[in-house]
Amino acid sequence: MKKPKLLIIVLFQNLGDEYPYYARNPAPPLPGILLAGMTPPIVDVEVLHEMVRPIDYSTDADFIALSFMDYIAPHAYEVARRFRSLGKIVVAGGKFASTHPDEVQPHFHSILVGEAQGLWPRMVNDLVNGTLQPRYEADAIPSLKDIPPPRYDLVESAYVTPVVTEGSRGCPHPCTYCALNIKRMAYRTRPVEDVIRDLKSTARLPWYKRKMAMILDNNLGGDLAWAKELLREIAKLRFWAVGVQFSVECLRDNEFVELLAKANCRMAFIGMESLNQASLAGVEKKQNKVQEYKEFFTKLNQRGILTFTGFMFALDEDTVSYYADLPNRLDDVGTNVILPSISIPIYGTPLHKQMMEEGRIVDFDLSHYEGDHLLFKHKHLTDEEIHEAYQRVNRIFFSWKNIVRRWVKFLALQHKTESFSQFLLKLVVTSFVYYKLSIFQRHHAQQKVLQGHRVEAAPRREDARHERQPRYVPHPSFPSPDRRGDVERSETGVRYKRD
Repeated sequence: MKKPKLLIIVLFQNLGDEYPYYARNPAPPLPGILLAGMTPPIVDVEVLHEMVRPIDYSTDADFIALSFMDYIAPHAYEVARRFRSLGKIVVAGGKFASTHPDEVQPHFHSILVGEAQGLWPRMVNDLVNGTLQPRYEADAIPSLKDIPPPRYDLVESAYVTPVVTEGSRGCPHPCTYCALNIKRMAYRTRPVEDVIRDLKSTARLPWYKRKMAMILDNNLGGDLAWAKELLREIAKLRFWAVGVQFSVECLRDNEFVELLAKANCRMAFIGMESLNQASLAGVEKKQNKVQEYKEFFTKLNQRGILTFTGFMFALDEDTVSYYADLPNRLDDVGTNVILPSISIPIYGTPLHKQMMEEGRIVDFDLSHYEGDHLLFKHKHLTDEEIHEAYQRVNRIFFSWKNIVRRWVKFLALQHKTESFSQFLLKLVVTSFVYYKLSIFQRHHAQQKVLQGHRVEAAPRREDARHERQPRYVPHPSFPSPDRRGDVERSETGVRYKRD
């Protein structure tokens, strides 16, 4: 008898049917393939990442599972509606559904609240047996031990680096803008042997796609003793390149840096966020010290490790004078690639609560909470000053001239401590990773920030009554529109205005 089929869809960027934006990300997100790995063999499984291919509404799948971030929720509800109209059973889960289950549940046959390990197999069995419950709630702090490895064989060929996993969950820092601080949980680590098992579960992949991996933790360095143990074991696997994410203060530990190098770490994502110390203090990012950036980034570059740094605009203490020299200052600190965004007061975070109390949020359309829209009234700056700075930095930083110049600068910093062949391999791999990241971010800048468009400022509160109501208002702390819950179709999810 033929098994029923489950299609797991990881949604992306409020994609509509017209003018879709497909990202050039080198690695897939973890949730879809991790969920597939937890799925019992009573169903056939397919994973679709909307980041690289469109949704197939004519699929022969019996069950649809959606994974999505907060700002993608309006798009997720429309996708669920379309599948449900075709007679499919549609379920959902993830951080957003777990944080606001009462808002999410009406759009799905069932939702999973909390972490999926241990509970997802039961939900799939109920799907197959026709006993699906409206809601499944996980234990408050479920164990991270013995989570099955992700299904790397289900990753689309468009991804260069299909091997992604996680070693820990959570972060010890209280940054006010971070979704992890909506409902704080203790920082937890997985057994090192489980992480290594994941990284070795690649038999179904072509040999060349087994040679690079990403550890997609929010903060690998939340427990440095554990992180060092993990890096020692990863070094034994002899990857060509490993990518990791951690907070910047970890780089004060020289042993941690050396172990990154020995594990062939070739990219480190770091939440730099600002070159203005007052702006960092304003969002409780006290672990970052601007004066340390240049030293730390040079230390990594000298060991063949690229820096990919988050960078936020429109933080409360930003000023016109700070923005004026920002391209030069970014060049001086030596970050290799930036991930720029406009500050997002994600609802439920301390930052969102503060701005709501101050009456500063002016855009309540959830689909705009993706980093390219200005959602609030800034304390010191006009919308035009923020947008001009955001566009200017994107335009200058991701020009081909500066991309090539940073690459040459990176190569000049390399220290040869290995054999010539290994040194040459390091240069080739880091160059490949650098250009993949740079092209990914340049593509975003061209498609979403520049290219003859500019992000349109949201209407001010006094003008908002004359504007179309937002597609969906997801949280009780937002003013309710006249048609709460009436989800309209999203064409692009991002509102642009021709210059």
